Amino acid sequence: MGKQKKRRIKAKHIVISIAILIIIASQVLILLLIDTRIQSTLAILNNTENTLNEKINQNSQDIQSKINIITESIMSLSSIQTDFKEELGEIKASASADFSGVFEREKRGIVTIKTDISQGTGFILTEDGYVVTNNHVIDGAKSAGVFTYDTHSYEVRLIGVNRELDIALLKIEGNFNKVDIGDSDKTKIGEKVIAIGNPLGLDFTLTEGVISARDRTGANNLPYYFQIDVPINPGNSGGPLINTKGEVIGINNFKVQGAEGLGFALEINEAKKVINSITNQKINQTII
Repeated sequence: MGKQKKRRIKAKHIVISIAILIIIASQVLILLLIDTRIQSTLAILNNTENTLNEKINQNSQDIQSKINIITESIMSLSSIQTDFKEELGEIKASASADFSGVFEREKRGIVTIKTDISQGTGFILTEDGYVVTNNHVIDGAKSAGVFTYDTHSYEVRLIGVNRELDIALLKIEGNFNKVDIGDSDKTKIGEKVIAIGNPLGLDFTLTEGVISARDRTGANNLPYYFQIDVPINPGNSGGPLINTKGEVIGINNFKVQGAEGLGFALEINEAKKVINSITNQKINQTII
C-alpha cells in the first residue's frame, strides 16, 4: 500500500507541475501577444505622430508664407500710398500752384541760420548734418547757430567757403532729414518753383513763382543763375529753390534792389561742384 500511495502522490505532483507549466506558458504567450500588440500600436502611434507633425509643419510653413505675403502686400501698399501722396503733391503743385505737400515734405531738411550779425537760411545735404548756405550769411560772424523746423538748435562748425559763388558749407552733429537734390540742367523757363526761407526773421516762409530765365550772369560775371520772380527778401539768402517735384534746383542768392520780382538763385549743379570741391579738400570725399 505504501508504494501505491507514493506513486499516486508522485503522479499528482507531475500533473500539478504540468498544469503550472501550462499556466506559465499560457501567461508568457499572452504577455508576448500583448507586447506585440503594444509594439504594433506604438508603431501606429509613431506613424500618426510623424504624419501629424509633418502636417503641422506644412501648415505652419503655409501660414508663415501667407503671413509673409500679407506683410509684403501691406509694405507694398504703404509704399504705394507714400508714392501716391508724393505724386499727388507734385500734380497739385504743377496744376494749381498748391505746394502744401512739397512744403510738408521738404521743410524737414531746411534750417534757419542765426549769427551775431545776421540771419539767413540753409538746407541739409546729408543725413549726418552737412548744411549749405550763402557765405554772406555767416561772413564776419563771431557766433552762429542752426535751428531745424522742429525748433531744435545745434552748434555749427564751418567746413569751408567759396566766396566767388557765395557758398558756405557748415556741419551740425546728429541724424537729420535731408533735402532732395534735383538737376538744374533739366529746369525749363516757365517752371513753377518755391523758395523757403526766413524773410525778415519770419521762419519757414514759403513764396512761389516761376523760372523767368536761366544761365543769367551774376555780379561775379559767371552765368550760373536762374532769374526768378519769387519774392526774395533779407533772410531768404541761402535757402533752397524747389521745383514741383520737391527737388532743390538752386540756392536763393540775391535780388536787384529797387526792382519787383527780380531775384536770382545759383543753379544747383554749379553749387554741387563747389560743395564737392570743398569736401574733397577738407575731408577727402564728395558728399552729393
